[in-house]
Amino acid sequence: MSSERRTDRPAEADLEPHPRPDPGAVRVDFARAAPKAFKSLIGFDVAAREGLDPALVELVQVRASQLNGCAYCLHMHWTDAHKAGAGDERLALVALWRNAPHLFTEREQAALALTEALTLVAADGVPDHVYARAADRFDECELARLMALILTINTWNRIAIGTGKVAGTDERGKQR
Repeated sequence: MSSERRTDRPAEADLEPHPRPDPGAVRVDFARAAPKAFKSLIGFDVAAREGLDPALVELVQVRASQLNGCAYCLHMHWTDAHKAGAGDERLALVALWRNAPHLFTEREQAALALTEALTLVAADGVPDHVYARAADRFDECELARLMALILTINTWNRIAIGTGKVAGTDERGKQR
């Protein structure tokens, strides 16, 4: 049996939702309170996406948001993935992509494996075989942007969870 962490089965922590903040509690409005940081993160996000396939971008963001338990970002990127052409079948199975490899390209599979490794980096680091698989399918610039994309969505997930964002209340149009 491989020592690789199985990410196609939910960990015990994945079965329990993150506790929702008290609806009456006011949490920081990150964009308003830290506008330079917020705008810098938007710029980093835009730069990370440059030249990457929009459907791949959204699949990566959906998978990271699933792993992090971020309903706000999951809802947002599920919607964006549909617009990018990811399709219902692939979106329904992105958490189990290893069990449905015929639905995902080699590049998408490599990107999803790297997404899981970087998102869960504290568990096992980034195994050499995961990195090598991604490096074989993306050129150096694409790989760097893919890694930046993964870092960005993990940051957005933490901001959304930390500030108590509610799924279905996408405010991107108001913030930018």
